[in-house]
Amino acid sequence: MLNFIWAGFFLIAFVVALWRAMVLGDSAIWSELINSTFADAKVAFQISLNLTGILCLWLGLLKIAERSGLAALLARGLAPLFRKIMPEVPSNSPAMSSMIMNIAANVLGLDNAATPMGLKAMEQLQSLNPHKDRASNAQILFMVINASAVTLIPISILMYRSEMGSLNPSAVFVPILCATTVSTLVGFLAVAVVQKLNIFNRAVLAYLLGGLGFIAFVGWYFGGLPADKRLELSAAWGNFILFGFVCGFIVSGLVKKLNVYETFIEGAKEGFEIAVRIIPYLVAMLVAIGVFRASGALNYIVSGFGNIFAWLGVNTDFVAALPTAFMKPLSGSGARAMMIETMQTYGADSFPAFVSSVIQGSTETTFYVLAVYFGAVKISKVGAALPCALLADLAGIVAAIILSYLFY
Repeated sequence: MLNFIWAGFFLIAFVVALWRAMVLGDSAIWSELINSTFADAKVAFQISLNLTGILCLWLGLLKIAERSGLAALLARGLAPLFRKIMPEVPSNSPAMSSMIMNIAANVLGLDNAATPMGLKAMEQLQSLNPHKDRASNAQILFMVINASAVTLIPISILMYRSEMGSLNPSAVFVPILCATTVSTLVGFLAVAVVQKLNIFNRAVLAYLLGGLGFIAFVGWYFGGLPADKRLELSAAWGNFILFGFVCGFIVSGLVKKLNVYETFIEGAKEGFEIAVRIIPYLVAMLVAIGVFRASGALNYIVSGFGNIFAWLGVNTDFVAALPTAFMKPLSGSGARAMMIETMQTYGADSFPAFVSSVIQGSTETTFYVLAVYFGAVKISKVGAALPCALLADLAGIVAAIILSYLFY
């Protein structure tokens, strides 16, 4: 499926560009496509280059956590759940602790920590995979959870709203929390149906209900804070937890009398190798998405949806935020640019900007996550991972629009 989608981006871009050149007389479209091709290839390399330092840092720290036994200790807390939803992964596998730390980092909005931990987990799951070119059930579920992960503290979105002059930047906090919960729940249930997982098991239900309860508590707590305190406390807690991870890993190594410096270097070398390995996959995906956007195909799709909703008599106030919705599964930076552009055009506290912000926080960048995670272990057959992740994206975006009407 990924093969056809990747080729489809180029073919659709070519057809749209050909129509613009022949019917509209827009001969400049060809130079725009070529410029986009080279520019996005460069961006893909720069992203990989920027990831290198982060990967080296966190995989070095993870190596300390593994050697000290801290990772295994963390894994035991969620082992009963993972034994039910990933039965093919042994409970003593190091992948368990890596997945748990990755999910925890995603939940807390710690992107810089989540990606290295996720790549490490994907490598460890690949060692258990009998079909090296095809994603296993565990890898599919893990990828979908990452592509739709709940984020309790959307720090970056709140900061962008503040910088763009919003009088109440944190007004989107609760709707984002609700929308991203819907996205993750739909993604998990979609994979559960495909893989025939027993989600009505007492252990699974206990963890699901406990997680939903915790999310509800966080939403209630932050929702009750004064508007000017939400952004400040969100950033403070996120940074505190992130640095707490760093110090906690190092202290655990010292307690176990490890040579923490040498252990860190050993793990950091693995980070460099992974960063180099994902470059071709990022180049392939980002260039395809870039030419699709540069051709104008995305704008035509948004206009088409706007006309359909207007014809149906639906309130179309949200249509101005749809560029963020369509770009979100394709490109994180592209979706962020669309969100900022919406704020600039309509005002940071306008309804389109509100919807755009909630959409931005409702789900992850599916094609980027898929390219990075599966590319790191050279998997080309992704199975149900892509349709389940896109279904989660759709659920999150629809929920974001509905919640925006309720909360704005």
